[in-house]
Amino acid sequence: MTTPAKILIVDDEPHMLRVTELSVKKGGYEVLLARDGRAAVALAGQAQPALIVMDLLMPELDGMQALRELKQNPATARIPVILLTSRGHVVTRQAAESSGAALFLTKPFSPTQLLKEVQRLLAPV
Repeated sequence: MTTPAKILIVDDEPHMLRVTELSVKKGGYEVLLARDGRAAVALAGQAQPALIVMDLLMPELDGMQALRELKQNPATARIPVILLTSRGHVVTRQAAESSGAALFLTKPFSPTQLLKEVQRLLAPV
């Protein structure tokens, strides 16, 4: 039996953290949780998750700053990151993608769609 892939979920809003966690767990993944970008960067370096689902707007270190730090670190640079935001501005989407985000989803998102995207990004090539 194979070990389930670890997914790191990062959001400062407890409700969104829980909704995202439940969505991902339906796919049989192991879930790690962080409440801000600083904790996410540290946890990603230690736990080496297969994928990160991260909110864009957070205190201390926002999702875009955390994404940049993750992509600059050779230990975490290859981890795909899905950014979630309630602000779906085109400029934000372009900035996220040019900073290395694998996907950009606008809240509210469909939990089913999120799980499908996680599965797609983690599918063997």
